Parts: sequence; C-alpha cells; structure tokens
Amino acid sequence: MCGIMGLYTKSPDLEQNLGAMLSDMLIQMTDRGPDSAGFALYHDPVNEGSAKITLQGDDDVDWQVIRDSINNGLHSAAVLKPVANHAVLTLDMEGEEAAKWIERNLESVNITSVGNSIEIFKEKGLPDQVINKFNLASMSGTHALGHTRMATESAVTTEHSHPFSTGLDLCLVHNGSLSNHNQLREKLRKEGIRFQTDNDSEVAAGYLTWRLSQGATLNEALEAALADLDGFYTFAIGTRDGFAVLRDPIACKPAVLAETDDWVAMSSEYRAIAQLPNSENARIWEPEPARIYSWERD
Repeated sequence: MCGIMGLYTKSPDLEQNLGAMLSDMLIQMTDRGPDSAGFALYHDPVNEGSAKITLQGDDDVDWQVIRDSINNGLHSAAVLKPVANHAVLTLDMEGEEAAKWIERNLESVNITSVGNSIEIFKEKGLPDQVINKFNLASMSGTHALGHTRMATESAVTTEHSHPFSTGLDLCLVHNGSLSNHNQLREKLRKEGIRFQTDNDSEVAAGYLTWRLSQGATLNEALEAALADLDGFYTFAIGTRDGFAVLRDPIACKPAVLAETDDWVAMSSEYRAIAQLPNSENARIWEPEPARIYSWERD
C-alpha cells in the first residue's frame, strides 16, 4: 500500500518551490507508507561529459575519506557535497564508468542515482523525518518523484526504499507488485543491467533501462512493459526531460492526475494534490488502464 507521486513544473517561477511542494505531498502519504520515504529531484544539471552521482552511506560515513578515495582511484577532481548520510558527487567523466569503479572499490557506500541532473535521497522512517533529514523543503528543481513505502515484498532498509534508478537520469516509483520479477531480473542481468536489491520495483526500472539502451523511446519502452511485466502496478517514471505515468491493464492500484497552467501532478490519492497551489482550479482525472501519460520539456 505504498504512496507514490510525481510533480512537474511548467512555470519556471515554481522551480524554487519544488521541494516545499513535494514535501507537502509526501506528508499526506504517510498513512500509505510509514516504513520509509524517498524522492528524486531533477535540478542543477552538470555539463555534457560530466556526471552527478548520489551516494548513500551509514550515518557515521566519513565523506572526506570517500572523496579522497575517488580522487585517487579515478584520477578526477571530484566535488562531494554531503547531505546527511547521502552525498552528491560531481565528476568530469562519464557517469557509468565512475559508477562501476565505485561499486567495485567502495563497499561503504551505495549508489542511488547516476546522471546529468538527477539526485535521489531515501531513508527508513516516517516521511516527515526523511523530509527534515535531507531538508527537502529547501530544494529546487524542474520536476520530482516521491514515494512512501509499506514493505510487502522485501526488507525495510534504506537500500530497499524507493525511488530506484538503474539508468542515467532514469528513476521509477511503484505502487503494486510484479509476479515475474525474479525471472526477469536474471534475464536483465545477462543483458548487463546491475541490481542492488531483490525489490521488484528495481526490476521494473531495470527493464526500462534495458529497453532504452536498445534504442526505444520512453513511450515505446512503456508499451513493451505492458506485455512483459506481469502483475498489478502504477508507475511514475522520471527522466532528464520530464516524467510519465502508467497503470497496468487492470488498474486496481489507485492514481490521480491533475494539471494547471503551472504544473502537472500525480499521486496515489487526491489529498496530496490538494496541497498544491491553485489545485482547486486544476483539471483532475483518473488515468486510464494501460495508457501512457507523459510530459517533457522541448
């Protein structure tokens, strides 16, 4: 019974308030997912050829040691910005190359996201605790995803929390359950997709990464997902340029979409959307089963 949400700003005037708006939405989903919470923000893109990598460690992690290890191992002038037990690393090199080195050599940290503009923060605890720990309300951005988790299929740990990211600037939050994720995980591993957990949602993210790597557009990848992913689900998917929403053909998991001239939002329940400015004048509807909804910047 997780709670998911997505928020996309159409007006640049709202970008400074993105974190505060998402915080209000996350708080409303506390009853749907009290075990953990997380969010993905898209903001402050780095230059082409550079990368942003979000790292997560224990509360006592020594980020100075981590930075020095990365500098020495990758021979790159790394910039590391700690945010509680997470840190945003920026490097003048391709993200995939750096991520593979970190996974092989730094056992004390996990990677939550890799890309040009994405940052993912997630943690065990109630949504308000996670919001305060990472000071989400002060963050800005163009669009974001959020998740509150009630664990049903895997352990209650930071690593198992959502969102999941398996490709550059791609992330996914999920309400529901997949029935064929174990079989699909093994197939995707053979295709070079890396997984950190046994969570079925990470498999869904990995599947989209694989389809995109084969040259599919996001819409084509989601169309294929309708045939290849067995189970019931509502997905919200973030990309560098926007976000998308998809429900399975039965659509038993709840979802609401809303749009104004300034923003687009989705959530598991309307009460989260009702916290947004001018929500009373939004166009509100329930997304149809097996139909892809997406918004992107030109």
